[in-house]
Amino acid sequence: MTNAAFLAYAVDKAARDLTRTAAEIATEREVIGELFAARRHLGWIHGLFNQVAKALNSGADAPHLDATAQAVLNAARRMEDATDALLAHRDGGTAS
Repeated sequence: MTNAAFLAYAVDKAARDLTRTAAEIATEREVIGELFAARRHLGWIHGLFNQVAKALNSGADAPHLDATAQAVLNAARRMEDATDALLAHRDGGTAS
């Protein structure tokens, strides 16, 4: 499931579930809001990497590029793990 599909699914399910308390929904909405923000930030980082690629193609040096790329990859993996955990929690088992 893509991030966009998950976010749409999660928002729709939260809005339709009338059996849960407002506190549960608010907490989940906060988590979903944070996932939206993280996705937005990863998009900005993507744009910055495009600028780095352009600079490298122009002969610039990027001595910390490998470490930076690894940090971004780790952040993306953590976001994916959080998404999977939220899906598993919502579905009562392992996310698919």
